[in-house]
Order: sequence, then structure tokens, then C-alpha cells
Amino acid sequence: MSTNSLSRSRKRLMAAAASVALAGAIGLGAVTSGTAPVYAEAVRVEAPQAPGFADVVEHVSPAVVSVQVKARIDPAADRGMSPFSDQQGFDNLPDNHPLKRFFRQFGQDGYGDQNRNPRFNRRDGNQKPRPVAQGSGFFISEDGYLVTNNHVVSDGTAYTVVTDDGKEHDAKLIGTDPRTDLAVLKVDAPTKFTYVGFADDAKVRVGDWVVAVGNPFGLGGTVTAGIVSARGRDIGAGPYDDFLQIDAAVNRGNSGGPAFNLNGEVVGINTAIFSPSGGNVGIAFAIPASTAKQVVQDLMKSGSVQRGWLGVEIQPVTADVAESLGLKSEKGALVASAQDSGPAKKAGIAAGDIITGVNGQDVGSPKELSRLIAGITPGKSVDITVWRNGKAETLKVDLGEIPGGDKIASADQPASPAEPSTLANLGLTVTRSEDGKGLVITDVDPSSDAADRGIQAGDVITTVNAVEVQSAADVTKALDQAEKAGRKAVLFQISRDDSNRFVALPLNQG
Repeated sequence: MSTNSLSRSRKRLMAAAASVALAGAIGLGAVTSGTAPVYAEAVRVEAPQAPGFADVVEHVSPAVVSVQVKARIDPAADRGMSPFSDQQGFDNLPDNHPLKRFFRQFGQDGYGDQNRNPRFNRRDGNQKPRPVAQGSGFFISEDGYLVTNNHVVSDGTAYTVVTDDGKEHDAKLIGTDPRTDLAVLKVDAPTKFTYVGFADDAKVRVGDWVVAVGNPFGLGGTVTAGIVSARGRDIGAGPYDDFLQIDAAVNRGNSGGPAFNLNGEVVGINTAIFSPSGGNVGIAFAIPASTAKQVVQDLMKSGSVQRGWLGVEIQPVTADVAESLGLKSEKGALVASAQDSGPAKKAGIAAGDIITGVNGQDVGSPKELSRLIAGITPGKSVDITVWRNGKAETLKVDLGEIPGGDKIASADQPASPAEPSTLANLGLTVTRSEDGKGLVITDVDPSSDAADRGIQAGDVITTVNAVEVQSAADVTKALDQAEKAGRKAVLFQISRDDSNRFVALPLNQG
């Protein structure tokens, strides 16, 4: 092929290639030379973001502290703490043996030699305080008052507070209240501390957010969040149980730490957890702010808490009790007995009364009555509403202060014993008591309602429907009167081991 022919063929191929390239460029939308490529945008969803807790935590964290508790331990008891102290040959282990390193680290050498214990002060023979507990707390004033749990500080003799910035301060114990598990410490330092205030927990609702701040497991300041799961929980911790239940993660070391609302106010003080395993399972209990605020004020003022005393033994109002006394609901606290020389008895409150209100505030249960009375200063006069003889009455009572000693019961001249009598319709056999007060139950039919309700031989029936009884005829009369009044149950006052309780027995047993 000639040179001219090759040249013409090469030109045709180059032209064809240029046409393909141009067509491809037009089809793919490519940019011209020298311009950056354009890519499709990544998927992005513009959704409303839930508010976080960072702002709250930032403001309140400086007020939350770690509480470290120390105590002096008896040297003899301390030496006995090593499980290997009675074993010979421990010193023959290699220096790098794990057991030897462990006991050297924790001051237990295994020999029972107190002078080898680094916690022992060799100079004067007295053992230095050592850590026995660690919890959390929070400042409630800029001059260093802080709140924690009583169970955190109860075994201590020296206290150290570590603030959020890592600074350590010695603290002194101002006062404790075991009944509510609260304690107040004071740090004396030329520093104005960041502090927090208590919320109005009456406005706290189930489902509200809470933020728990504390020092779990000694890790340092830690924050968890959750909601209020329930209110008014009674966990058997004390006579004034009224806990908030929260599901924020609360663990060992969180005790005494605050649970905040989203305004940075303390709604509760973390105190206890329900945990089969010992760790967090989402059920924690906090002392409500209203309870804590009142107790803390008393502790700061006098180092102790003064509570009102009514002087009654009380029990719940069951459906049978309400029916027997003509009440429409099962609310209130049934007075089992009024203590001699107590404020209630002086004011005329008697066994069989049902306390339904204090100063116009309804009483729903015995626990609620205890909390209401405890929240009133001793010596103050209160209006107590009672249900008696089918109607409500209001009595004025001057509250006292809980006495320290036990009362001694008086003994009257015993009366001659009487022959047992049978109350067949109740499944009871009774006889007159030796002191002439009430009827002693000598036998109980095991298939009777009386047996089902826990009545036993040896119990004493003192009243039936608030009327004193001294014979089986008195009981029968009271039963007839209740039946004529349309009652379905009759209220028996039972005495056992110097304590009283009420039992409602149905009238329809034959």
C-alpha cells in the first residue's frame, strides 16, 4: 500500500474514534477537560433530633461528689481478715507468685504480723483509718453542706469528698437520719462550691426523664439516664417509705447521688436497687425531694430530726373492715390501740376508730398517716378526722415527741375463771379472761373464717364492733345488732402478746 493510502486510512480511523468519544461524552454527561467531576449526593435524612442531656450534665456535675468513708479497724480483727493467716509456709512462695503479689498489694502478708501491714502506724502503734465505704453526694449550699445516704457514712470515722475536678476535701458529719437513710456532711474550705436545689416532686410524673449522676464502682463521675417508672413505692426499708422508682442505671457507689430533672433540679436521692444479681437491672429507688428537703433542713439546724408522735398502733383498712364499719372505701388507718399517756388517747382517740384525715388532708393508708404525722413538729396541734359509730368526727390533738422508754401496763385484780362457751357460728370457743377484760379463745375450728384470718387459741377478744365484751352473750348480742343493721361482717378486736389488731369476720358462717 502506498504512503498516501496509509495516511488516508489513519485519518479515517482517528475521525471515527473522535466521533465515538464525542458520542460517549454526550451520552454520559461528562464534563469538559479541566473541570472537577460531579458526584451524586449521599442519602441524608432530615429528621427532628431528640434533646440530649449534655447541657444538664454540664451544669450539675460540679455539684456532685464522691464520698469516701474511712474507719479505724481493731488491729486484732484486721489481722484475722486474711484467709491464709493460719497457714504455714506462705513465705516460701516465689516473690512473683500471684497470691504473694495480691496480699502485698492489699497489705495482707498472710503471716498475721501487724507490723508488716502498711496500714499500721509503726510509730505510735495505732492503726490508721482505712477505706470502708464509698458513695456519692451533692452540694446543697455554696459554703459546703452536702447530702448523701446514711448507710454510706454510718460506719465511718473520717470522710473525704472528691469533687468533679479531682480535688479532695476533708468533711465532717453534721447529722444522720437512719429512718429515711439520709445524712449531711460539711466541707470547710475557702471555696464557693457549685450547688443544686431540690425540685417540687409533687409535679413529677411517671414517664418523666431523670438523669442520675454519681460515682458507681469508684470509676469517677458517671451519668446515666432513664424515666420515672413509678411513685410511692414501699420497699420495706423504713416506716416512711415513699420512694420514686426509676429505670436509670444505678449501681454500687451511686448511693447518695442525685437524680435530676431536665431543669437540673434534684427530684430524688438514689438509695436502693432491686437486683437478684447485685448489678443494675433497671429498677432503682430514690428518696423524693420533698422528704429529703425537710430532713436535711432539720439535720443542718440541729443534727437530728424531730418528728411528731400520735401514739397509736394502726393497721390497714381491708374490704371486710370497711364493710363492718359502714365505710364506702378501704382508705384510712384503723386504730388497733391508743397508747397510755399518748397524745391520741388524751384527745379521745380509741381503738376501733379509723383515722381518715389530718388537717383536712385525706389519709389513704397507715404508711401515709405515719408520714403525715412525722412531718409535723412535736407540740403542734392538728385536726384528726376519725370514722366512729358510722359517722365522721374531728378531734384536736397536740402532737408529742416519740418517747424513748417502754410503757408499763397496769394490772388489775384478776377475776375468777369461768367455764368455756362455744360460739358455734364463728367456730370459736371462749372463756372469760383472768383479769376480767375480754374473752380468751381456747379453741378455733380449723375450717372457720376465724382460722383463715389468723385467729389462734390464746388470743383475747376485747371488743366486738367497738363494744367491750366479757361473755359469750355479749358477743352474740353484738352479732345480732350488726345483722339487724344490715352488716355483712363484724369487727373483732384481738389482743395477742401485748399488741392489738382488728379482724373482720363475716356473719354468714353457720
